[in-house]
Amino acid sequence: MVPTTPAVELSGVTRVFGRRRAVHDVHLSLQSGECLALFGPNGAGKTTLLRIVAGLLRPTKGTVSVGGRSLRDDAGARAQVGLISHQTMLYRALTAAENVEFAARMYGVPDPAVAAQQAMTLMRIQDRARTPVRALSRGLQQRVSIARAIVHRPTLVLLDEPYTGLDAAGAAALTDMLHRVRATGGTLLLVTHNVDEGLAVASHAAVMVSGRIVRRDVCAGLDAREYLAAYRSIVIGGDGAAAPALTGIAS
Repeated sequence: MVPTTPAVELSGVTRVFGRRRAVHDVHLSLQSGECLALFGPNGAGKTTLLRIVAGLLRPTKGTVSVGGRSLRDDAGARAQVGLISHQTMLYRALTAAENVEFAARMYGVPDPAVAAQQAMTLMRIQDRARTPVRALSRGLQQRVSIARAIVHRPTLVLLDEPYTGLDAAGAAALTDMLHRVRATGGTLLLVTHNVDEGLAVASHAAVMVSGRIVRRDVCAGLDAREYLAAYRSIVIGGDGAAAPALTGIAS
């Protein structure tokens, strides 16, 4: 039975910076277990949208709710969100485990050490738990950052180019983790420039251009080659500008 309350719902979300409208009248609704892959050129407003849904940035207009609870007014709703970015923002002097445990404590997780170990195991970095972050490679730091973002088991996970810097093993660990989140009822909003990565984990896909959602699809039955060609047609537009670096099997 489909839940009546969306896992996340955006209604008329708009964000203006001075004279620039970074996000314009976005309406989105995802149920538990769904994943939206959001594609778009640089500057389309994707990261701004994620920051709004994460509660890091207030919309100029519109509302965001998580599990039917207002993101703006309910700290409990904000605690149900995990944000994974391509910028790790880790404490370099601390070990991998200390970084993840710190996040667990901030969210009030009952046993932060155990929760941190479980999150690092999911990302296959438990053998680096006692290594200072400054001594880890860029890819391993990204895995620590991902473990930190999921340590409190959020119901909504936001991902901004999460595969950046990951090797094949790290990318596989991330993909496995995302499938696990969906299988246990979690909801994902994934921003990526890679069609293959996005469609591999998504139930829905959307294209964002100039702050607006201009195309939406259900992923079942989508052909990645055709989708990539359609995307390029949308973003090139009539001015002859080159398509952005969206990659995939049709590249």
